[in-house]
Amino acid sequence: MNICVFLSAADLDDRYTRPAHEFAELMGRGGHTLVWGGSESGLMKVVADGVQESGGRLVGVSVEFMAAQARTDADEMVIARDLAERKALLLEKADAVVIMVGGMGTLDEATEILELKKHGKHDKPVVLLNTAGFYDGLRLQFQRMEEEGFLPLPLTDLVFFAKDGVGALAYLEEWSGIQ
Repeated sequence: MNICVFLSAADLDDRYTRPAHEFAELMGRGGHTLVWGGSESGLMKVVADGVQESGGRLVGVSVEFMAAQARTDADEMVIARDLAERKALLLEKADAVVIMVGGMGTLDEATEILELKKHGKHDKPVVLLNTAGFYDGLRLQFQRMEEEGFLPLPLTDLVFFAKDGVGALAYLEEWSGIQ
C-alpha cells in the first residue's frame, strides 16, 4: 500500500521521533511504500530512514523552493512547482493518508485532505496519528463541529484517530483488506 504521511520537517524530541521511527519500521516491514514530502530533515528524515531500513520504498514529492533539501536516495522523487501541486501529487500517489505531528504546513495538509474527502473528491482512509496526545485539541474541535452540525457526514467517516502506529497501520490494512 502507498501511504502518504504528512509530518514535520523539524527536529523534534524523543517523545515524537521514537514513535515515528517505530511506525516507519512497521510500514517498511509490511512492504508498504512511504509517499512523503521528500525532505531529508527532521521527522521526515526519521520516517524515511525507518521505512527504507526496514525494506519499504520511498516516493518523495518535493517542491521547487525546497528541492535542495530533497532526499537523494529515494526510489522516486518528483519536484512540484508549488505547494498546491505538491499536495495534489501526494494524494494522487497514495492509497491512504496518515497525518503525524507537525506545524502549520501539516495542519494545512490535514484540513485540505479532510475537506476534499468531505466533498467526495477522494475516498482514501485518513488517519490522525495522535502521538503523545498531540491532536487531542483538534479532535475536540472536530467533535464539536460534528455535534453542532458543521459536518455533513459522521466524523468517523472522515478520519480515524490512532493512538499509536500499530493502531494506525492495523486500521489501514483492515481497510485495504491486507491480512
